[in-house]
Amino acid sequence: MQQDQDLLARARTWLAEDPDPDTRAELDRLIEAGDTAELADRFGGTLQFGTAGLRGELGAGPMRMNRSVVIRAAAGLAAYLRAQGQGDGLVVIGYDARYKSADFARDTAAVMVGAGLRAALLPRPLPTPVLAFAIRELGAVAGVEVTASHNPPRDNGYKVYLGDGSQIVPPADTGIAAEIAAVRSLADVPRPDSGWQVLGDEVLDAYLARTDAVLTPGSPRTARVVHTALHGVGTAVLTAAFARAGFPEPVLVAEQAEPDPAFPTVAFPNPEEPGAMDLAFETARRVRPDIVIANDPDADRCAVAVPDGEDWRMLRGDEVGALLAAHLVRGGAHGTFAESIVSSSLLGRIAEAAGVGHEETLTGFKWIARVEGLRYGYEEALGYCVDPEGVRDKDGITAALLVAELASVLKEEGRTLTDLLDELAVAHGLHATDQLSVRVKDLGIIADAMRALRSAPPAELAGLAVTSAEDLSEGSAALPPTDGLRYYLDGAFKARVIVRPSGTEPKLKCYLEVVVPVPAPAGLPAARERATEVLTALKRDLSTAAGI
Repeated sequence: MQQDQDLLARARTWLAEDPDPDTRAELDRLIEAGDTAELADRFGGTLQFGTAGLRGELGAGPMRMNRSVVIRAAAGLAAYLRAQGQGDGLVVIGYDARYKSADFARDTAAVMVGAGLRAALLPRPLPTPVLAFAIRELGAVAGVEVTASHNPPRDNGYKVYLGDGSQIVPPADTGIAAEIAAVRSLADVPRPDSGWQVLGDEVLDAYLARTDAVLTPGSPRTARVVHTALHGVGTAVLTAAFARAGFPEPVLVAEQAEPDPAFPTVAFPNPEEPGAMDLAFETARRVRPDIVIANDPDADRCAVAVPDGEDWRMLRGDEVGALLAAHLVRGGAHGTFAESIVSSSLLGRIAEAAGVGHEETLTGFKWIARVEGLRYGYEEALGYCVDPEGVRDKDGITAALLVAELASVLKEEGRTLTDLLDELAVAHGLHATDQLSVRVKDLGIIADAMRALRSAPPAELAGLAVTSAEDLSEGSAALPPTDGLRYYLDGAFKARVIVRPSGTEPKLKCYLEVVVPVPAPAGLPAARERATEVLTALKRDLSTAAGI
């Protein structure tokens, strides 16, 4: 009983300083109803600020995304910047079209001004890469993007960049988290009603002018594209970029072209999720374009689909990553090609053959963007950085332009993206990838699975002996510590498995790769069949070993 009283007291204290009438009313109803189970879920801790910033379900309480949590996060960031000697610097703030995003952005601007910094808001909901570009373009000391990317409609998030235009990495995350924890009361956080700047379209115009830089002057621009923004903010910026570049106007998936925080036509607004591309494929069957391109809701990711007989097939992120690398190599790109450790090893083979540098990093563009001499970076979750001097983060707009250019070049030659993938398989081996992804409600299931694999690592998977088992939490000379496991398997197929908890969603993710030699084009069907068999067996055996 005393525990319930303490819980209700904490809730009432939170309610007293909550600046949002919506979450105040929500919390008041829970207190009046004495719903201690729901209150315990909301007040059992706090959303943890880490290298992904904050992300969670909207609602009242410290375990939800709301204005109180955002104000504290902004105050912590401001205190961190002041401690770094940047107390008079500029912070640029962008936001998507999700519920409460504009409110969270304005609160952040107010906190920054109240702390003595300067703040500038992007003019309206815009793609995340525009914010990443604006940080460097305007000489800001930090940037904030309010977005939950491709999470469900009930979520929102808070992504922090420093002045180099890259997302935060340790130790900045722990430094900011410590300052957030030091905020005792919202009454201690000055929040003036004005004093920040709302930017005009100049920064967007500068970003669009930069998008042309990813294309080869005089290259073909003939590819016909169907595009979906999945109810996000990508449509206007992508169509403007395509018009500037001289491509045919994309055919829009009308039902998904305008921002809508309810995401009414999809279960999850993520191109990788089942059903998310159904309307795009319906449109493609009608207009028969060369390719289909999808952006996720904040347009930092880019998905591609290609004709497959009379229907359409989604390309995996690893396939698009390899295609873009091959295109850049053909265009004479120099520098380092980088990828996350969960992405296909094919990028390394392409880089080696072209004589360019190659580097692997931990998962996330916060790491990829920091690779010295970076020319191109990608990760399998549909993220591509094709212009690191302009945007040191994944960018679904410029990636879409480069994919359209590649499709145009191949079209002029009587070839397709699928043809090029086949050629890469013959040259470097068929690099087949797949993923076992388990979404959970109870995060303890993920912890139990990781514990099971650590205590009893599998001796073999898919009939192949495990020759190497690395616990990535121990770190190495090449990689900082991270919660993950990596297995290499014996045999001719160079199979590899990586297991890690998602950093942004309640998921356990297992990344699988098999490399099958392809001596001649005629051997591709048999190689694909064999790769599918091995990947299916890997999924089955790994699921058993992890208890999922």
